[in-house]
Amino acid sequence: MDKNNVQQITFGGGCFWCVESCFNMLKGVESAISGYSGGHKDNPTYEEVCTGETGHAEVVQITYDSSVISYEQLMDVFFFLHDPTQLNRQGNDIGTQYRSVIYYKDEAEKAKAEKAIKASQESGRWPGTYVTELTQFEKFWPAEQYHQGYYNENPTQPYCSAVVGPKIQKFKKHFGELGMLNTDSQ
Repeated sequence: MDKNNVQQITFGGGCFWCVESCFNMLKGVESAISGYSGGHKDNPTYEEVCTGETGHAEVVQITYDSSVISYEQLMDVFFFLHDPTQLNRQGNDIGTQYRSVIYYKDEAEKAKAEKAIKASQESGRWPGTYVTELTQFEKFWPAEQYHQGYYNENPTQPYCSAVVGPKIQKFKKHFGELGMLNTDSQ
């Protein structure tokens, strides 16, 4: 990875187990780490975030090489992996912690995120109005260690086999043809 091109982006698209697993497969992604952002409590725990009372979203913070994979490609994957028209939920995962959100670091990144939202909405991929929040990035709290790489460690866990596994297969089918899969993390 060329350190001169290293960038970070943080966003939430429902359960971080689904999102993290897919982003870690992409060529050019150094890491995708599950965690929490957007809340009002320092060092929140998973149990606290699940109550919805801390204001945090389950997010993934992605460190990537922008000379290998672009911000726009990451946004395309982001909007592929979750339904941005569902307010505070993804399927049966309900609560503000599952909201669709992009955390931007500066006005240039905010403008790129606005453009990505508009392009995805105009593509018609998801019928309805997008409810993806754009929020100024403040802090990222890594989730507990057992959440990192959760699907890879627990593929037969009921939620993983029913929800995460099929989403990963759909992702691989769609993005693998583009040559974006990172075979080093397989």
